[in-house]
Amino acid sequence: MRAENTVLRDAIERLPQGLSAFDGTDRLVLANARYREIWSLPPHAVRPGTGFAEISKLTQGSETQSSRLQAPPAPGSEGTRRREWQLDDGRLVEVVVSRRADGSCVALHDDVTALRAAQSRISFMARHDLLTGLPNRAVLHEDLERALSRNQRGEELALLCLDLDRFKPVNDTLGHAAGDALLKQVAERLLACARESDLVVRLGGDEFALVQFGTPQPASSTVLARRLIDALAQPFDLDGHRVHIGSSIGIAVAPLDGDNPETLMRNADLAMYRAKSEGRGTLRYFEPEMDARMRARRGLEADLRLALTRGEFELAYQPQFDTDSRTVTGVEALLRWRHPQRGLVSPIDFIDLAEETLLIVPIGHWVLQQACRDAQAWPSHVRVAVNVSVLQFRDGSLLHSVLAALKASGLPPRRLEIEITESVLVRDAQQALATLHELRSRGVQVAMDDFGTGYSSLRTLRSFPFGRIKIDRSFVRDAATNPDTQTVIRAIAQLGRGLRMQITVEGVETPEQLQAVRAQGCAEIQGYLFSRPRPAADIPGLIEALPLRPLPVPAPMGK
Repeated sequence: MRAENTVLRDAIERLPQGLSAFDGTDRLVLANARYREIWSLPPHAVRPGTGFAEISKLTQGSETQSSRLQAPPAPGSEGTRRREWQLDDGRLVEVVVSRRADGSCVALHDDVTALRAAQSRISFMARHDLLTGLPNRAVLHEDLERALSRNQRGEELALLCLDLDRFKPVNDTLGHAAGDALLKQVAERLLACARESDLVVRLGGDEFALVQFGTPQPASSTVLARRLIDALAQPFDLDGHRVHIGSSIGIAVAPLDGDNPETLMRNADLAMYRAKSEGRGTLRYFEPEMDARMRARRGLEADLRLALTRGEFELAYQPQFDTDSRTVTGVEALLRWRHPQRGLVSPIDFIDLAEETLLIVPIGHWVLQQACRDAQAWPSHVRVAVNVSVLQFRDGSLLHSVLAALKASGLPPRRLEIEITESVLVRDAQQALATLHELRSRGVQVAMDDFGTGYSSLRTLRSFPFGRIKIDRSFVRDAATNPDTQTVIRAIAQLGRGLRMQITVEGVETPEQLQAVRAQGCAEIQGYLFSRPRPAADIPGLIEALPLRPLPVPAPMGK
């Protein structure tokens, strides 16, 4: 028995928790070292026979409120109670007391300070954004539910959704660490603009939300939104880099714009997207037609996802004429969507949507396939030009799509011309450059479309393998009457010839415009003056019908 008692006492001393046992008169029977350590008790306080009341006088701290609310076991009955104490030195101690019917008890004592801190941290992480410390979307939803229930009793509420303008260039040029620092500073400015009773939330990325409670609407939210826009328009300092951004804000007011969190958040989002589309640094309130427009857009997106498999796309081709030889030298493929109910859908209505949904990648693959098949049936001197999206470069599928289309159709690579805009070069310059050089090495021609409308044209012309530049139609509208426009066209033509590039002028619609651009040295023309976009079947007949009409003799250069 002595040996067993020795083992038992050794085990009790080695417990990671403190252990104490009291008899039915609340006098100490035994206690281990961890018990003394947790409660910082002197040796004489833990001698067997010491009363619980005497020991309690030597401890510092108080029982937590949540612990006091727990009901104790009934007197004279067996039971277990979990209690928690906040000590004066900041530690938290959890005590689990098991009492028997004779009044004796055994208690386990545990320092749970680190555990509670970890639990608190986990709880904070679940409900807050770790970068800025702001509440997250879950908190927004909960607070909106509570506030909307009060709203039914007459209280007013406004939800402001905020998106940062020009945030992505900061990330791209200065790095993600700078972007994170910027978001922290934005959060600080939002908090400074809001009242203590308002809720400021980070939704994710560069989107934030504010809820304004108990103020007259919409006047109060207008004042707050303008204050926010002004605050975020001020420059930010990011480790010595002076950065200017801005914000677009959409506002929904309850209960007019929604009586539940989901509807209110969706409508504030719609207003915010409208604000972004109408210019930076603006605010817009939700209007019912925004929701109707979004529903229509979602319907169009659903139809667009099915259009390719249903064979609803078709190509029209606009010829490009050499006015010196009076022949068709090429055609530009233009995408058309013939919807069974909507009729012919304008590209203005669906191209941007196709890019946003990434459907432009499979659609672009189909366009290449179809254009190459159609061109194979035309005379060998006629090339076909196909516009490609920046997303086809980013997806990495463009080279494969081009080579597959050429192989399937048998079209010689020299008869295919890929047209790109400067957005491709600005966003993904390195990847685009590698892809375009590979295409040129395979014999495919490359053209810059809408030349002169961007800011990097002159820089990129030398580094990218362009064989042609297309002068944008915006330069042609007043070419017959504006000497400055004529000077620009002449300069572009001379630049192209100096770099051994072909020049094509788009948007020529009148004989006067034709006379003006020919006078500046541009011979290849594309526009309604010669032909509108035609179905593929019309192109052979159009080629055979040339020359269509005598052409005016151009005046001397510069006249």
